[in-house]
Amino acid sequence: MWWIYALLSALFAALTAIFSKVGVTGVNSNLATAIRTVVILIIAWGIVFFRGEGKHLGHLSKHNLLFLVISGVATGLSWIFYFKALQMGKVSQVAPVDKLSVALTVILSVIFLGEALTIKTAVATLLIIAGVVLMIV
Repeated sequence: MWWIYALLSALFAALTAIFSKVGVTGVNSNLATAIRTVVILIIAWGIVFFRGEGKHLGHLSKHNLLFLVISGVATGLSWIFYFKALQMGKVSQVAPVDKLSVALTVILSVIFLGEALTIKTAVATLLIIAGVVLMIV
């Protein structure tokens, strides 16, 4: 069932790119990112409290918190650069280049998490990289 959530993520990421391109027109990209972040914050905490999952906050270790904070910093920087790129470029070019993150994630997961790299995954990763290169040149 993980792939259904992954496909939904891809669908909403695509909609995000389209809506963001329209929304960032004539707006400072950092301000646009801040507004988007507040909306996400409200939705995420709303889900946590609606489902009663806030009680698990006390069970987080320092290790969990550290890496969740670092992940949040990386996400924030990604969004800031993404919105700036959307403001300056075509969404049909920016979004695919942004998906180079998929190939980078595969590479980093092998290096830092020790995940296995199959031939199929290696070929798919190389195709993603090739596609990004084609989008840039």
